[in-house]
Amino acid sequence: MAEKSCEWPSGDALMIRYHDNEWGIPVHDDIRWFEHIVLDGAQAGLSWKTILHRREGYRRAFEGFDPVRVASFDDSKIGELLNDEGIIRNRLKIRSAVTNARAFLRIQHEFGSFDNYIWRFTNGKPIVNHWKSLSELPARTPLSDTISKDLKKRGFTFVGSTIVYAFMQAAGIVNDHIITCFRHPSHSC
Repeated sequence: MAEKSCEWPSGDALMIRYHDNEWGIPVHDDIRWFEHIVLDGAQAGLSWKTILHRREGYRRAFEGFDPVRVASFDDSKIGELLNDEGIIRNRLKIRSAVTNARAFLRIQHEFGSFDNYIWRFTNGKPIVNHWKSLSELPARTPLSDTISKDLKKRGFTFVGSTIVYAFMQAAGIVNDHIITCFRHPSHSC
C-alpha cells in the first residue's frame, strides 16, 4: 500500500519526486538557496509544475545557480537568455535573477552566508505546521511579510510575500506537509 502524501503533486512523476525528496526539507547550502530564489521568482504568475519541468534549463542558463557568475551577467547575456527556450523568457524575471544575485552576494558578505542570514528569522529551526488539508495552507504569513520587506530593503526583486512563503515552504523554513502525509515530521521514527 502506498504511503499517504500531499495531494498537490497530482500524479506528475517529477512533482512527486520533488514533493517526496525536496519540498519542506531544510536547506543549508547557499547554491540551493540561490536556486530557490531564482526559481520561485520565475514562478510568479505561473504554476510550480511549469517551473519544475524547466529546472534543468534554468540550471544550465544560470550557471548552476552560482550567484557570482549570475551577478556578472550583462545585457548581452540577458539577450541570450531571452532566446533560451529552456527557461521562461521574461525580461523582468531574468533581470531579477541578476539583480538578486548581486543582492545575494552582499548578504553573504554581511552575514558570512545566505544560510546564516535566512535562518535567523526562525532562530535556526523550521516551523512545523499541522494542517489537515491543503485548503488550510496560507499564501503568506506575517513572517513571509517580514522576510519579504527585508529582502526588498536589501535590493531583491520578485520577492513579494507570497513568493517568499513559497520559498520558505520549498526550502524547509516552513514544513507545510499535511499531517497525514508521510513527509510530515509526526510520521518520522
